[in-house]
Amino acid sequence: MALTAGPTYRIASATERLEGAYHQPLKVEALAEKVNMSVSGFHHHFKAVTTMSPLQFQKQLRLQEARRLLLSQEVDVTGASFQVGYESPSQFSREYRRLFGASPSQDMARLRETFSQ
Repeated sequence: MALTAGPTYRIASATERLEGAYHQPLKVEALAEKVNMSVSGFHHHFKAVTTMSPLQFQKQLRLQEARRLLLSQEVDVTGASFQVGYESPSQFSREYRRLFGASPSQDMARLRETFSQ
């Protein structure tokens, strides 16, 4: 019973909610309220469990999904950026480069080359 009411369970619940709605704007206060935690407690426990802030977690979810979309050739870079919740393709490209070490186009070319061998 304690495991289903403790902070780790609550954070797991919050990460599931983020995974289901990564493309929507993040409202940390609302998310903390949904898992019955104070905002400061939520931030503290979230970082302890995931090693990142809620915003960083959401950003990583968005960028991973965009990479999947690009690799499957479902959309172009601009389409991917909007589909995962970015309002600015240039911001998306900057954050993509920061996470993956290359622009979306360069990363796709590199990955496709690797998979074609």
